Amino acid sequence: MKRIYKVSILFLGVLFLGSLNIMAQNAWLNELHYDNSGTDVGEFLEIVIENPGSYSLSDFSVYLYNGNNGGVYDSQSMDNFTTGVSVGNFTIYTWYPSSIQNGAPDGIALVYQGTVISGQFLSYEGELLATDGPAVGQTSTDIGVMEDSGTPIGESLQLMGSGSSYSDFIWQPPASETPGLENNGQSLGGAVDPEPSNYPAIFAATASGLSINVSWTESIGAQLPIGYLLLGEKEITTSFDVPVDGIPVENDLDWSDDKVAINVSYGVGEYLFAGLEPNSSYSFTIFPYTNAGSNIDYKTDGTPPVANASIANITVINKETFSLGLGNWTQYSVIGDQVWEWSDIYGNPPGCAVMNGYSGGPVPNEDWLISPSLDLEGFVDITFGFDHARNYGSNEDLFIMISTDYDGVSDPNTGTWEDITSDYTFPDPGSWTFNDAGIGDISAYASNSTYIAFLYNSTASDAATWEVDNAEVLGVLSTGISDKNLTKLNVYPNPASNKINIEVKESGLFKITDITGKLMIDGGIILGNNTIDIDILNRGLYIVETISTNGVKSIGKFIVR
Repeated sequence: MKRIYKVSILFLGVLFLGSLNIMAQNAWLNELHYDNSGTDVGEFLEIVIENPGSYSLSDFSVYLYNGNNGGVYDSQSMDNFTTGVSVGNFTIYTWYPSSIQNGAPDGIALVYQGTVISGQFLSYEGELLATDGPAVGQTSTDIGVMEDSGTPIGESLQLMGSGSSYSDFIWQPPASETPGLENNGQSLGGAVDPEPSNYPAIFAATASGLSINVSWTESIGAQLPIGYLLLGEKEITTSFDVPVDGIPVENDLDWSDDKVAINVSYGVGEYLFAGLEPNSSYSFTIFPYTNAGSNIDYKTDGTPPVANASIANITVINKETFSLGLGNWTQYSVIGDQVWEWSDIYGNPPGCAVMNGYSGGPVPNEDWLISPSLDLEGFVDITFGFDHARNYGSNEDLFIMISTDYDGVSDPNTGTWEDITSDYTFPDPGSWTFNDAGIGDISAYASNSTYIAFLYNSTASDAATWEVDNAEVLGVLSTGISDKNLTKLNVYPNPASNKINIEVKESGLFKITDITGKLMIDGGIILGNNTIDIDILNRGLYIVETISTNGVKSIGKFIVR
């Protein structure tokens, strides 16, 4: 019995020591690159191990997880990684897989002897549940930062801060990549620094369209920061939630509670907040900090700088996401059998218009994708933007056109079109990655019937594939309209539910459109009060426009509840 007891003790001791061995691995994901503008290049991930000489590298491995099904799509043991620099007891290792998937979400598991190292089943662009491999049954932890098709080539996601374990660091947005080296703003095994000496001397917020760019000069002084916590609130305020030392504030770009937070590394100097609400004001402040994780040290004494900016009362005049088809855009084929079509596979997100002049080889085509008639009168600061991808062929036969005299149905060549292609950026080299083409000012083409078109040409020697998505026309409804015949229309009740009333001084016509420019209701009106049934309208903002028999226009807005 005693021997059995001793053997049991020995067995338990070995099991206990083995468990300690698994738990004791101080290793973590340190850097990641998976997406960039154009064709993805140089994708890699980086692992840090403390005292790697104490282990066999072949006992460490990395598994890549697909977020769609939770399964493993690639793996590699670390004895096949590239060895980088050693900093004290820490060594950096890099792996360049054939491909790292682009997220929404996807994940990475760092494994030792078949078991996921604690806290090292990580993901980007969301969480995922592993369905196989060493992480099966586990839910990943989202690192909270991401890359996308606008990330410049040569940048990556990295940990920054000073310390000796994963929890001492914090993930930062894309910065210049450092494979095999310490990251930007990182000190492996480094001592804890005191708080930064100063706030940025200049801190500003500038609005453009539905975006606000916040910029600053870098803090100076005896102790420089490694990063900044940028806070925003959807109101004009000087009162913000002050961060607390030792408690990192995670990135939160969801404005649903009218507040956001983002960590930006030292040296970047700006951050763009996009997709903001029209007719709204925003305030921002900034807190420099040193270290990360439980050692993070914010500068909170004194008065942190505050900057304000307001988004104009911008109206979405027309927006087509091509999510269910070509929508209110129409295709017109002048030459060739190929035409603009809809794809539910590609796009940003999936759903886009696509034109390809290749059929067993390049063939001649001239094909137009034309917007609906856009009534731009009464608007100022009018812009047009879109996303697109181009592969094969070249950009030289692809154009963005605009017209104020096209009739909307005939051969487009019967109208007068201006080429505004130079206002936009085209992919070069080509790829299947969707890119923001930029924003062009089309205010000079404001009329009561403006058309925008994507013009595709191909030849017997050159045929590109062009995919277009998220075409959007924005404008500011002006109170000082250049058209002297335009007056403000009184609409009541407002908000409304079943009916609205409009009063006019002459008979004529009316139309009601939604904020994308889609016609919802139209008809005739008579002198005096007119009651219009709006039962078919869903909740939202609508624009009603009248035009009298003498050509006098009036515009009003109302809300349906």
